[in-house]
Amino acid sequence: MDYDIKDIKLADKGFLRIEWAEQEMPVLRMIKKRFKKEKPLSGMRLAACLHVTTETANLMDTLKAGGAEIVLCASNPLSTQDDVAASLVAHYNIPVFAVKGEDNKKYYAHISAALNTRPMITMDDGADLVSTIHSDRKDLIKGVIGGTEETTTGVIRLKSMGEKGVLMFPVISVNDAETKHFFDNRYGTGQSTIDGVLRATNRLIAGSVFVVAGYGWCGRGIAMRAKGLGADVVVTEINPLKAIEAVMDGYRVLPMPEAAKIGDFFVTVTGDIKVIRKEHFEVMKDGAVVCNSGHFNVEIDIPAIEKLSVKKRAIREFVDEYTMPDKRRINLLGEGRLINLAAAEGHPASVMDMSFANQALSAEYMVKKCDDLAKKVYPVPKEIDSEIARLKLESMGIKIDKLTKEQQKYLASWEMGT
Repeated sequence: MDYDIKDIKLADKGFLRIEWAEQEMPVLRMIKKRFKKEKPLSGMRLAACLHVTTETANLMDTLKAGGAEIVLCASNPLSTQDDVAASLVAHYNIPVFAVKGEDNKKYYAHISAALNTRPMITMDDGADLVSTIHSDRKDLIKGVIGGTEETTTGVIRLKSMGEKGVLMFPVISVNDAETKHFFDNRYGTGQSTIDGVLRATNRLIAGSVFVVAGYGWCGRGIAMRAKGLGADVVVTEINPLKAIEAVMDGYRVLPMPEAAKIGDFFVTVTGDIKVIRKEHFEVMKDGAVVCNSGHFNVEIDIPAIEKLSVKKRAIREFVDEYTMPDKRRINLLGEGRLINLAAAEGHPASVMDMSFANQALSAEYMVKKCDDLAKKVYPVPKEIDSEIARLKLESMGIKIDKLTKEQQKYLASWEMGT
């Protein structure tokens, strides 16, 4: 088996961590049990470009149980957990191409290695597999029946491809499932981002001015958690509806040029480029902490701060301190990459349970329905979304009400009125 990881000797440590995560993933466990019996992915070659974490390892094990031939590469150079990668190779016999801290050349070499297996299904977190196939590996297109996409940034890229008529196979937007973005993006990103900031800095959040750029589901979650720790939360937005929502949720809303002057912590979660840039760095306070929890490291204009600064040093692990000409210091965390995975362990397993249940069931759906799907981005079918929510409640021992026949009739009629 071909693979490229940091150190196979880390496998036993990774195996225990994968087992620990599995205990908090009951929905995926139920799916795996069914997959073992039914083998719905039998004969499918599946390439996954995801964050190589303990939760992802459990997804890979589930897909393999379903009969798929799996290969995994990293969707971010800093998110790989090397012990997990080693365990997947040593204990699960799954090829992995991922090393934490890999450079850009190695990153794309790993994507290429995954694509060399000629996948029939792609599983992306950021659309790098799909975009590489469409740009550099067009020879693979005919063999791909479809794909799935995990994150907002990837969905934006794929929808653009679909609208322009260049997407050559169907893709299911796992990110848009309600059991994904309501929970993973909000509670997962909210907790794990704060976790990453705390691990990297060990600074007190209470009493600080905490600036959140972007008030989508991820921004909502981060703002909620920062406020819970006692921060004065400021939200920056370009969407008037989301800005109103942030105000109604109790946050200050300011343009970034104003927020930049008062912020102690800055987190970007927009999916766009250069959200924090030269003019913002020029007015930031001494000691400001800047980080990103969006998918790519483009939200913070790193070349701009490199050019502005007169000195740079790694003052702590995951913290680069930039000194400005006037002696102000600005601290960039995790090289501007996903701070919740660069400095911490990513989302809690219980949240990823639902996200990866969507991945597994969407892959099964793609196998069954690919012939009926056009070359565009599809939402996760409602029946899958609802089933995952039902299974999650069941695993938590929570029961809910059911409509009576009379209630069903009332909701379906117009004659009864008031």
